[in-house]
Amino acid sequence: MSILSATLSRVKPSPTIAVTTKAQELKAAGRDVIGLGAGEPDFDTPDHIKAAGIRAIEAGKTKYTAVDGIPELKAAICAKFKRDNGLDYVPAQVSVGTGGKQILYNALMATLNPGDEVVIPAPYWVSYPDMVLLAGGEPVIAPAGIESGFKLSPETLEEAITPKTKWFIFNSPSNPTGAGYTWDELKALTDVLMRHPHVWVMTDDMYEHLSYDGFEFCTPAQVEPALYDRTLTCNGVSKAYAMTGWRIGYAAGPQDLIGAMRKIQSQSTSNPCTISQWAAVEALNGSHDFIAANNAMFKRRRDLVVSMLSEIDGIECPTPNGAFYVYPSIAGLIGKTSKAGTLIDNDEAFATALLEETGVAVVFGAAFGLSPNFRVSYATSDEALKEACTRIQIFCAELR
Repeated sequence: MSILSATLSRVKPSPTIAVTTKAQELKAAGRDVIGLGAGEPDFDTPDHIKAAGIRAIEAGKTKYTAVDGIPELKAAICAKFKRDNGLDYVPAQVSVGTGGKQILYNALMATLNPGDEVVIPAPYWVSYPDMVLLAGGEPVIAPAGIESGFKLSPETLEEAITPKTKWFIFNSPSNPTGAGYTWDELKALTDVLMRHPHVWVMTDDMYEHLSYDGFEFCTPAQVEPALYDRTLTCNGVSKAYAMTGWRIGYAAGPQDLIGAMRKIQSQSTSNPCTISQWAAVEALNGSHDFIAANNAMFKRRRDLVVSMLSEIDGIECPTPNGAFYVYPSIAGLIGKTSKAGTLIDNDEAFATALLEETGVAVVFGAAFGLSPNFRVSYATSDEALKEACTRIQIFCAELR
């Protein structure tokens, strides 16, 4: 008789973490591996943010705090939403968690009943469906393929909504595709949601500040103010501020929902790291000059990767609006065999053979709910990206 819960059988470990772990193991064993799996900026946390963390330690700000965030951080988050998104929130409407993942998980745990459905556009961040399953809900996958620029159409959203739908999860710019929705594209989706007042909106705006070519970010409650009372607007400091390991995510929404999320967090982790909270205050309130410089480097890397992968016969690689990922299709390579004899019958076989034969680690598309594709994170050095893309070019040229 197993001690494990039946709920656990419904979920799988994070594929992106698995790929990164496998790459690290191969490196430790002496293999020449280039990891393009991790969704993590290679830039160091900016000095003024690190200094704020150090000051917090030196000032003895190392004790427990309120469960879901210090007043100073909640005030900074309210100011950020007003400044960047034109959204008015008070501190009682704000929750701070141990990373963006905990914020999303708390909200789902606090709201889902057995049988409740959550509409998730695919490709999706790998954790969305499994968090829904852990919380007792049912993920409903709404496809948004390469032909639509990996963006969900209002018609597909309409078809996915049923009387059982509790949430719609929205992520722009997207992980894994980097696709970003314009104001008009998002307005077409919010028009659908206005026809279904029982559906709540959970946004994942983590890549808000990572955009290129003049793309202008917008979020659902900003585009359709009438959705304000049933939207949880989620964000964090991980990506734009290069603070992945500091583990601070946050959200704002209706007070009843925030209170329920607080209750969940009070019985799981309690407060996020105190030192990280003080660093996040500085991140939100301090200078943001470094973001433009970092984005210029990300854009250069994006263009390098898109250019080199687009040269490969059998691969189609759209140019993303934001984040730091590309999501190429390998439809033209399916059915071929690698130099070492591996049949490329799906994108997982492609990614496995690529790692074993060339030492390049990418994440296969099935992990994100849309195949046949793979995800490349270009949040690494130009040199590593050039070498990795060269190896991918050679690997594909040798397919038969």
